[in-house]
Amino acid sequence: MNSYWIESVKNEKKEFSKFEKDAKAEVCIIGGGLTGLTTAYYLSKTNLKVILLEKLRLCEHASGNTTAKITSQHDLFYDYLIQSQGKEKAKQYLEANEEAIKNIENIVKEENIDCDFERTDNYVYTLKQEELEKIKKEVEAVQKLGFPAEFATGSELPFDILGAIKFPKQAKFNPCKYANGLVNAIRKKENVAIYENTKVVDLKEAENSLYKIITEKGYCITAKHVVIASHYPIINAPGYYFLKMYQEMSYLIGVETDKPLFKGMYINSETPKVSFRTAEKDGKDLLLIGGMGHKTGERKDISDSYKNLEAIAKKYYPDCKIPYHWCTEDCISLDKIPYIGEFSSLMPNVYVGTGYKKWGMTTSNVAANIITDKILGRQNPYEEVFTSTRLEPVKNYKELGNMVKEVATSWTVEKLKISEEKLQDLKKGEGGIIELENKKVGAYKDENGKVYLVKPVCSHLGCELTWNNLEKTWDCPCHGSRFDYKGKSIYDPSVKDLKVYEY
Repeated sequence: MNSYWIESVKNEKKEFSKFEKDAKAEVCIIGGGLTGLTTAYYLSKTNLKVILLEKLRLCEHASGNTTAKITSQHDLFYDYLIQSQGKEKAKQYLEANEEAIKNIENIVKEENIDCDFERTDNYVYTLKQEELEKIKKEVEAVQKLGFPAEFATGSELPFDILGAIKFPKQAKFNPCKYANGLVNAIRKKENVAIYENTKVVDLKEAENSLYKIITEKGYCITAKHVVIASHYPIINAPGYYFLKMYQEMSYLIGVETDKPLFKGMYINSETPKVSFRTAEKDGKDLLLIGGMGHKTGERKDISDSYKNLEAIAKKYYPDCKIPYHWCTEDCISLDKIPYIGEFSSLMPNVYVGTGYKKWGMTTSNVAANIITDKILGRQNPYEEVFTSTRLEPVKNYKELGNMVKEVATSWTVEKLKISEEKLQDLKKGEGGIIELENKKVGAYKDENGKVYLVKPVCSHLGCELTWNNLEKTWDCPCHGSRFDYKGKSIYDPSVKDLKVYEY
């Protein structure tokens, strides 16, 4: 599958070498998405020595597979925030995200970044009568916080809506072009070093209040401050984020049409979610339709995810072409508020930004500012609402139940008697769970007839994996780790690959 954002910069992107030596730094950033890059950008303006490690390529995971809406309107959220956290914290959340929009705009201007940044309005709309009251309550809640939200009955969409809440003067951009601009600005400074294709597998406490960051190849960085910006924290203890977050998949298509499009950004309030925005491609508008989200690994058949989005596109733009399809997953905390700040009270000077709830464009800037302030010993006015060490009563018991599932297994595929007949039943290009000697075995047959077998158990905490027939991956329904059919870890929190047996 191909993200338009990633493809749009493939000829402009700078490549960075692997980290292949031991080193020392004052700050080590784990993760090269927008959180990691923005933090590195802010720290590049200091005298601190910074090393950033990205396990694959910069901005090619969640940040490069997003809708790229820069907004403080995170679904119908503020009435819930006021009810659950109080008016003061709800206002902090709103102001933090509004300031993030301004911060991004200022960076674009200051660094002269050509990333199609554009101010535009954002809407949460509905087609259902029963949702209208929720939208009107949200308008009242946001207005109480001092923000000029409006109730709207019309839109630029090619269909009628019943009503919407409008957030004026939000923004959109191309996140990969923006990331390139950050990288170019960082490279002008000598205190930040960036490395790609470098997987971090462990973080250990060392002497003199320092930390050792260990890579897959065994190299070590010794640093005073560590920023875990790896989408999902790659270490379990003492933060225990796997007990307070889950992950959801979302899908996007890029649609080319000769019909006039629109400038605003839209998402519906009901389920399933459907998002609309436009992007610039070669001087023309490209329509992005996204949504159809589901908990990672939960659905056995997700082959209709793109088809449902394509059906929407064809309904309103019958002659359109759909050259782009992509997907990603994002972390969602149980109380729906991101975790930003100290990773754990037991690990001073280790920081985290995660749980962005699919709104990572603004939230990544919020996180970078809070974390940078903490490293520099400054007070941030918004840090309280995002406190990552908060101990809240668990309100979402269903999600907690989903996350504590574990599977106890000790056998290996290698020791099983492989039935050729069982393998022959697999069709080329298909995979799934098969039974061998009363054991569940994960199997995939490629287009050349080669079969890849794995024990379908996540290397993170032992949860049973499910086969993703759309992306050809093994997905964890507990914490969202994902592996390709050759067993390579492609999404955190797991950092260990699966052992694969080829036949």
